[in-house]
Amino acid sequence: MTYNALAVRSHFPSLNEGLAHFDGPGGTQTPRQVGAAIALALTRPLSNRGTRSLPERNADDAVTGFRLACADLLGADPLGIVYGRSATALTYDFSRHLAKDWGPGDEVVVTRLDHDANIRPWIQAAEHVGATVRWVDFDPATGELSAEMVAAAITPNTRLVAVTAASNLIGTRPPITEIAALAHAVGALLWVDGVHYTAHTSVDVHALGADFFVCSPYKFLGPHCGVLAADPALLDTIHPDKLLASTDAVPERFEFGTLPYETMAGVTAAIDFLAALVPGDAAAGTASRRAQLVHSFAALEQHEATLLARLESGLADLPGVTIRSLAADRTPTLLLTFAGHSAADASQFLSERRVLAPAGSFYALEASRHLGLGDEGGLRIGLAPYTNAGEVERLLVGLEDFLLPA
Repeated sequence: MTYNALAVRSHFPSLNEGLAHFDGPGGTQTPRQVGAAIALALTRPLSNRGTRSLPERNADDAVTGFRLACADLLGADPLGIVYGRSATALTYDFSRHLAKDWGPGDEVVVTRLDHDANIRPWIQAAEHVGATVRWVDFDPATGELSAEMVAAAITPNTRLVAVTAASNLIGTRPPITEIAALAHAVGALLWVDGVHYTAHTSVDVHALGADFFVCSPYKFLGPHCGVLAADPALLDTIHPDKLLASTDAVPERFEFGTLPYETMAGVTAAIDFLAALVPGDAAAGTASRRAQLVHSFAALEQHEATLLARLESGLADLPGVTIRSLAADRTPTLLLTFAGHSAADASQFLSERRVLAPAGSFYALEASRHLGLGDEGGLRIGLAPYTNAGEVERLLVGLEDFLLPA
């Protein structure tokens, strides 16, 4: 399969500014197809959902299309796709929904590898009902979070295990299927933060064993919102507080108020774009969208792995650079620190050369502190579908100039 980064880049108007974007883990650039889909949804006849009139059908089609597209992306059931303002908001909402059935003696497991959005909601929900929080550390020397580490925190009293599928700070991809088996063995649910993971690999929520899986389309070329995937039968057992007149149907019972049809249309367009990353390939045009997505992500992973190998090779030649992303299985995301230099200064230096690589802990406070970096974190470099080899060289030259000034 052939990945043509130049062809992919041609669809992103923002790249015409000449900036080299290594800030994808915080939010990717958007192809024009997504903007066009959002504009069309807003400007064609539109009203509340229904089936009688064209405006009603347009609204209903936006919602239905969104659920079908997200289901194809995640290997999920369309009736188990829940829209949310963000992955953080969805996690907060469901932490409250699920905690209704918790009490003293119940336990929730969280990890220090996670973004705070998959830690703090569970801690606060547990505190509100008197449940206990059990922590899982990762190995700061390697960045690894093993199933054995998680197993040590799970007991017969565990009600839920919350873990990331990929660290947004250092890229580590824990063994989710093994962790799922451990959680399910004691009757616990597994909540997986897939925000960083979904941008880099094909997702199959059933194969992962995730009871709940959340992601954020703006991390994979779409608009700002959140998506949750779960088994509709599981969702049917959860009863949120809601308005008396609002539907009790799943998944709509979890979506409060009128949905943003234009945002949903943008998500569908982003997923369609991802499915067509390798147009003209044997799988394109004849296979299902799900099959095309799997094919596209295989090509994308290969492309990003090639760029990452060059990046790591170049960094090895630079003095005083410490790479904190060392797990055997990880995304193409690197966290760097520098001897005698702050990550913030490195980021500013690169920015002045139109290379965007931000510095910080990126809401992964527990992970940054566990690495000994406090709340300052490091310089994060992330690859995206539009990243090309020339940009990697620009980044390496910029870092060399920062560390070895003339």
